[in-house]
Amino acid sequence: MNGMPKPNEHHQKLHRFAGSWVGEETLEPSPWGPGGPAVGRITGAVSVDGFFVVYDYAEEKEGRVIFRGHSVLGWDDQAKNVTWYWFDSMGQTPSAPTRGTWDGETLVFRGTSPQGEGRYTYRFEGNDRYVFRIENSTDGGKTWKKFMEGKYRRA
Repeated sequence: MNGMPKPNEHHQKLHRFAGSWVGEETLEPSPWGPGGPAVGRITGAVSVDGFFVVYDYAEEKEGRVIFRGHSVLGWDDQAKNVTWYWFDSMGQTPSAPTRGTWDGETLVFRGTSPQGEGRYTYRFEGNDRYVFRIENSTDGGKTWKKFMEGKYRRA
């Protein structure tokens, strides 16, 4: 081995998540609340010598934070996909990362939980804007229902 490993182009592609972001969000009614508008604030940083990006998320409604999350994004060179560990104020610990793949400027993750399947889509529009959408399926991915969509810009 010639020294320590170095981040490759797949790790570096994730670096675009670093920085401060703010977004206007629309939540659909769910068991967790009535839905409606919210503001998402995200602060991300490249970490662990460039191999990961970590970010913290806060969702505000009516001027107060009602939900928080913490993400760790990385690249699995053996599986050839992006890994995403998500921790939030609902308190569940992920048993494994949610896995995603890039299609051009769009990164799509799919995962399962006791509530069903989730699809999480990040669609970048240049370096300073992206749209994030969460969709859920209770029939094995045959049909999807939007849970949330946010339009974010660098703050």
